Amino acid sequence: MPMSPTDELKYARDLLLAHRVDYASARREFRWPQPERFNFAFDWFDVVARERDHEALRVVQQDGAIVSRRYSDLASQSDRLANYLRSLGVRRGASVLLMLGNVVPLWECILAITKLGAIMIPASPLLSGADLQDRIDRGAVRAVIAGASYANRFPPGDWIGVAVGADVPGWHRFDDAALADVHFLPDGPTHASDPLILYFTSGTTSKPKLVLHSHVSYPIGHLSTMYWIGLRPGDVHLNISSPGWAKHAWSSLFAPWLAEATVLTLDHARFDAAATLEVMLRERVTTFCAPPTVWRILIQQDLAAWKSAHLRELVGAGEPLNPEVITRVREAWGITIRDGFGQTESSVMIANTPGQAIVPGAVGRPLPGFVVNLLDADGNPAEEGEISISLGADRPIGLMQGYRIENQVQPLTGRFYRTGDVASCDANGVFTYVGRADDVFKSSDYRISPFELESVLIEHPMVAEAAVVPSPDPVRLSVPKAFIALVPGGSPDADTARSIFEHARQILGSFKRIRRLEFYELPKTISGKIRRVELRRLEAQRRANDQRGELEWVEDEL
Repeated sequence: MPMSPTDELKYARDLLLAHRVDYASARREFRWPQPERFNFAFDWFDVVARERDHEALRVVQQDGAIVSRRYSDLASQSDRLANYLRSLGVRRGASVLLMLGNVVPLWECILAITKLGAIMIPASPLLSGADLQDRIDRGAVRAVIAGASYANRFPPGDWIGVAVGADVPGWHRFDDAALADVHFLPDGPTHASDPLILYFTSGTTSKPKLVLHSHVSYPIGHLSTMYWIGLRPGDVHLNISSPGWAKHAWSSLFAPWLAEATVLTLDHARFDAAATLEVMLRERVTTFCAPPTVWRILIQQDLAAWKSAHLRELVGAGEPLNPEVITRVREAWGITIRDGFGQTESSVMIANTPGQAIVPGAVGRPLPGFVVNLLDADGNPAEEGEISISLGADRPIGLMQGYRIENQVQPLTGRFYRTGDVASCDANGVFTYVGRADDVFKSSDYRISPFELESVLIEHPMVAEAAVVPSPDPVRLSVPKAFIALVPGGSPDADTARSIFEHARQILGSFKRIRRLEFYELPKTISGKIRRVELRRLEAQRRANDQRGELEWVEDEL
């Protein structure tokens, strides 16, 4: 007898748990579940609520107060909310823009929208009115659920508004969902290929793309993310990520709930390193994920003072982790941060997994269920090339349906999905990240990886963050220039610049040396990624006009 979708997922999940530190066996034996019909809320979350109920979500508020919900609490409340939204006219296939902070209603809404068969469009609370108009127009939004304090940013339109918190004129009240029927009956089955999530990418190099995921590509695809993090049933997992971005769904939703763990989240106005470390200690966090930007802030603290006997796994994603950060954390806590590579378009593809030897600076090996290739510009195999995922019979579930353009989905075709990221691979199958294909540049005919140079720069005690771009040069075509953000109290003067140049010169080969540097506030996307493309354009424009930055120094002059 064929297994149910729930049993098929549980079998695959349990296999990964059983081989949590046995990468070779997990890689060899794992197969993606292939259900024809699947709804994460019904076929997984509600089953856990009925059969193995325990704490699903713990929100730490700004004042330290705790709000906790069990799996059964969220299951019943999402039923009520699904009924309420349907009574307002939200139907299967309708796009619902979701703009909430780390508050309990966010998770209730995600489950309710999933049960309805509607399409959620996660939106960061940092978005502007123009950003929201773009999402409403290109996402064909039929309903908006947003915090009351964000309502005034939304342009008027032909959509249903539901306000969370205070009353907003013209909007429905989220709290009225409590009066709805607690038993929700779907209007039909959910097919595995039905659309579930429409993400707008963070737009590091261009206008945001629309990435469409199905009811299996993220909900089931994040088995790879669960495996990478090393999650176990009963874990307390903290992820530092803003709602609205894919990483929030990775580590504050699907991966921990697939493991039947507790999602711990911070409902704080802004990131505070000391407060976060205090929460980790007090709430007995076992697994922790944060982007490199956060890790670079955390190592400015005395981490040894926050060492926890409960903490077991540390991971980082979003951008590559600099070796200096990994070393500093390991020295303080005795745990190695493990890097992982994925995109909004997929779950984690390549990572350092629990229990495996880590090559310094390497991002790891392909996750179970992913066949990864490195291809040159002509599509041929290369020792260093664009990270590309095999499609066809090897296509992983954790990959998007495609990009949506003008309300039409462009499915992935051909033999490979090319990520736009470049890596190298050694004889043992270990991948090292080089950079975005658009970020890698040539200097005196040598290829330069910005990430490699940035990793050296942040080893300097005065450097908090760095971004390296090509600076046009009449002799060498271009030379590496570093835009530098200093640690608090750092002096953006000639002495500091001279010290940073000397540090880089001692480590880097002559063709890689930083020739120019500028102390500068690094531009970032609202998801926290450095916009090197903006710095690259700025530098090209300056050189064309024979200009330089106000706080810029040239190595030869010092």
